[in-house]
Amino acid sequence: MSGQLYDEIGEAFEGFKTLPITRYAEVPGFLALVGDVNGRSILDLACGTGFYSREFKRRGASHVLGVDISGAMVTAAQALEDRDPLGVHYEVGDIAELRTFEQRFDIAVAVQAFNYAEDIATIERMCRNIHRSLVDGAEFFVFAQNPDYRFDGPSLAKYGFLCEPTGEESEIGPRERITALLDPPISFVATPPRREVYEKCLRAAGFNEVTWVPLEVSAAGVREYGKDFWDDYAANPPLEMLRCRA
Repeated sequence: MSGQLYDEIGEAFEGFKTLPITRYAEVPGFLALVGDVNGRSILDLACGTGFYSREFKRRGASHVLGVDISGAMVTAAQALEDRDPLGVHYEVGDIAELRTFEQRFDIAVAVQAFNYAEDIATIERMCRNIHRSLVDGAEFFVFAQNPDYRFDGPSLAKYGFLCEPTGEESEIGPRERITALLDPPISFVATPPRREVYEKCLRAAGFNEVTWVPLEVSAAGVREYGKDFWDDYAANPPLEMLRCRA
């Protein structure tokens, strides 16, 4: 399902990075969490059009492989690589069926990678596949919807997104409709896992030191829009990150 969903979005996905919440919270926050990548090999899971893959290569990563379930996303990522070659590699792949790599990676990252799993067993399988792809002691960084986000809070529209419940529930968590307010808007249904689902699946796969990290708005975002603009975000953060160790 998610492969087809993102096939329809393709290169338009790059536009997500221009929205206020992405530009001034997600991108600086996630890059700061991952930290120094110089000389490290990185596995970028659910890489989309390769935004983070390219950024890590620019920051000195020795080898970056971006993997995405959507052929259209990988095609768009490869087109960007062809236009401005950085030495990033991409391939189509499902994390739940991830191939075994000859060389294990120093770091793995996954941005919104678990929102489309069919069940908890699939998420656990994804985590096991990621764990075996990493060297011992490597870190895995996850960017996710905040499991505690309250749908009855103020709208996120001014930040570039809408996040609304569909009323459906799965064993993973409540389904929600996420709309990126681009021109035209892009909307899709996701099932972000509950906090305990992440923690249980990661630990079952062999990860430890599972730590949730709040996503703060950058100083540049406060300068651009003023502190008051971000009050609704701070009161009910829609996004969160976590880190763990193989």
